[in-house]
Amino acid sequence: MLRIYIAIATVGRPALLREIVDLVAQQTRPPDGVMIVAPSADDFGTAGESAVRPELVLSPKGSCRQRNRALDLLEGRADVVLFLDDDFVMAPDYLAAVESLFASDPGVAGITGFLVADGVRRGGFTPAQALDLIARDAAALDPAISPRTALYGCNMALRMAHMSGLRFDEALPLYGWQEDIDITMQLGRRGRLISSGLVTGVHLGVRGGRTSGRRLGYSQVANLVYLLRKGTIPPWLARRLFWRNLAANLLRAPFPEPHIDRAGRLAGNVRALAALALGRIDPRKIERM
Repeated sequence: MLRIYIAIATVGRPALLREIVDLVAQQTRPPDGVMIVAPSADDFGTAGESAVRPELVLSPKGSCRQRNRALDLLEGRADVVLFLDDDFVMAPDYLAAVESLFASDPGVAGITGFLVADGVRRGGFTPAQALDLIARDAAALDPAISPRTALYGCNMALRMAHMSGLRFDEALPLYGWQEDIDITMQLGRRGRLISSGLVTGVHLGVRGGRTSGRRLGYSQVANLVYLLRKGTIPPWLARRLFWRNLAANLLRAPFPEPHIDRAGRLAGNVRALAALALGRIDPRKIERM
């Protein structure tokens, strides 16, 4: 039996975190442990009182730093680490399906769920809405196993035997935009990456204002340049992300969506492009913005 641990990096959402952690108790295959990593005690809220009794760990702020803290502490304790965003709701059989897929093929290095719905693209969901969507639509998803070139960071299960010496890149600070592409492209060189409708859930896409529009806009350019130079993002994907985000920010800045700071993102895009032209672009600059 595989030892499966859930790791959640969180900041600034204690009430939502408690709801998400409480839902873990509904898994048909319970996790062997849950670890929550946050920058301050206030970020945990009452999550420590949940029935799953999570382990609470402090870490410097930043999704990559927090996730690395979990990896370091779970080395030797876990066979599989499932990284969940603090706004991801698993289908009740999520962990059972992950265990079955890993056990059936030792060559599988990572698994990501084929989502019922992603609130990032649809304005956000509540946990109750997510449960309704899962109950209504999860059974209709295609159970076939599909190969992946990278995994989606909101829910990705990593086999620890393939993770030796591999960590999230802390040069991608704070939100760590595209850190999932970076690490799982490297993981994919060590084993197979897959997805399946058997592994599913809903990404709530909650807007928490964690990263300012200006910072995120800078990251939308700087992180892509950094990963291209590092060789951990396909050029075609970097081009697509760059033009899609720049066009969206430019066209929607005069009439932005209520939950998106388009003007700030556009200003960040422009600042990063200027830094690129001057040879001074660096993802870490957002920590000083």
